[in-house]
Amino acid sequence: MTDTQYAERYSVVIVGGGAGGLSVAARLRRAKPELTIAVIDPSATHAYQPGWTLVGAGVMPLASTLKQQGGLIPHGVTWIRERVRSIHPEDMTVALDNGAVIEYRRLVVCPGIQLNWDAIDGLKETLGRNGVTSNYDRDGAAYTWECVRNLNGGTAIFTQPPMPIKCAGAPQKAVYLSCDYWRREGVLHRIKAQFCLAGDKLFGINYYVPSLQKVVDYYGIELRFKENLIAIDGEKKEATFQIIGTDQVIVRPFDMIHVVPPQSAPDFVRQSVLANEAGWLDVDSATLRHNKFETVFGLGDVLGTSNAKTAAAVREQAPVLVKNLISSLAGEPLEASYDGYGACPLTVSYGKVVLAEFLYGGKVVSSLRYDQRKPSRIAWNFKAKIFPKLYWYGMLRGIDPKVSRKQVNTES
Repeated sequence: MTDTQYAERYSVVIVGGGAGGLSVAARLRRAKPELTIAVIDPSATHAYQPGWTLVGAGVMPLASTLKQQGGLIPHGVTWIRERVRSIHPEDMTVALDNGAVIEYRRLVVCPGIQLNWDAIDGLKETLGRNGVTSNYDRDGAAYTWECVRNLNGGTAIFTQPPMPIKCAGAPQKAVYLSCDYWRREGVLHRIKAQFCLAGDKLFGINYYVPSLQKVVDYYGIELRFKENLIAIDGEKKEATFQIIGTDQVIVRPFDMIHVVPPQSAPDFVRQSVLANEAGWLDVDSATLRHNKFETVFGLGDVLGTSNAKTAAAVREQAPVLVKNLISSLAGEPLEASYDGYGACPLTVSYGKVVLAEFLYGGKVVSSLRYDQRKPSRIAWNFKAKIFPKLYWYGMLRGIDPKVSRKQVNTES
């Protein structure tokens, strides 16, 4: 390529304008205003997706989770509203769908995760009607609430696909909040709630499982492990599950079904030289720099690291990435390190949350001074009121409160 073929050149190009991309852009702009920074993202609307669980429970209006993307781009940062076609780290370029080629000195890859609705036969044709819904879909979250409040009896199925997925606790949050609503309305005894998981346990961190099992037992939820949804017929109201590790399938009737689609890295990452063998962005788990290409960094749900794919993880990754990226530009060693922190506020009822926090290796940590396995109103207040404000007015602006955490003795 010659120089005349490059449409634009930037010090730092950020692929993805979600929580990770905007947080990194804001931090970089504040720390190094002399850098030229571009964010590539085609979306006109930015969504606070952690709020969709509460939208699906009638607690939060959908509109409050959405803002115009243009108003969130940090001042002095260029917004390129296009889709990425491919990334070429050997040439230090990004190719866009419109034919433009963007050159960078450093690249930050954080396009989020890809929801593979087509992987479940018949799902796209019936999603949003026939009682088929999903809080992982913007419009679906509002439809979830419609389905829940209109169901007075019958079978309600909630699904969870094979890991990894973003916010791995979200599928069961939908179960608990739905059951609590039906309990309050006096119709829970007429509803058979089934939670069908592709995995073999309720939650990835064993420390929290007994607390969550008590919630399952309280609502009378039927747990179906190693069942993966592969097809759905909305007109017949039938869902087909495959038993993991076998060819056996089970067809389950439903009156309402909350579906979580299988997920992967976006195709332009998964099919590139940036991906590991499993198809995720191949970065060092501590420094967040790519394991093969020193000019590439990454954060968020696209990573092939073992941490939970949550907004809390992105909040902790952003300052580490920015410090290391600046060191990289200066030719200095990368000294900042991400410890795998993730958090999942498990809404077990209206007004109560089990706040799970953990590091790499499933090490349990705590930010609050109580046993966080116990459902808490304090944690609910964080989930419903404080976290959204911290997201819009702190995280996206690259400003976060310093939090002190202690490791928990999980033997107690």
